Amino acid sequence: MSNVSGFTTTQIAALSTTQIQSMTTADIVALSTSQIAALTTDQVVALTTAQIRALETADVAALTTTQVVALETVDVAALKTSQVAALTTNQVAKLTTDQVAALSTAAVAALGTTQVVALVTEQVVALSTAQTAALSTNAIAALTTNQAVALETVDVAALKTSQVAALTTSQVA
Repeated sequence: MSNVSGFTTTQIAALSTTQIQSMTTADIVALSTSQIAALTTDQVVALTTAQIRALETADVAALTTTQVVALETVDVAALKTSQVAALTTNQVAKLTTDQVAALSTAAVAALGTTQVVALVTEQVVALSTAQTAALSTNAIAALTTNQAVALETVDVAALKTSQVAALTTSQVA
């Protein structure tokens, strides 16, 4: 599909899922953030893993929370660290627990402090031990009391000394 960058957002939204899947990664890169935001949830589900990985960070940040929730876990697992770092706090807060669990440890390590604070308790519980240990010391220090309490014993045991030292008394009380 060529010249897709010239399509209006209405034309993008009207493409079939088959047409979306037939787009090359170059086509995906050529889409503007407004064209990406115009994708329907069915179209987002139809995106291949290669197409998801081709999204530029600005495109990832432009996804609506509904589109983010529509991402398949295999696609979330394939996100580059730069793409995960580009997620807004609203997008992070809307990730399903399966999506959170699917993130690579490198992707979790790429989460900024504000993104980590945006995680809801169920998402914190969904983090694996390796994912929890991958959080930055600043992210651990920024956890809310509810988030810190949600950490499982095995996760706390896997924290580095610097991460444990960053915990406040209110987080562990």
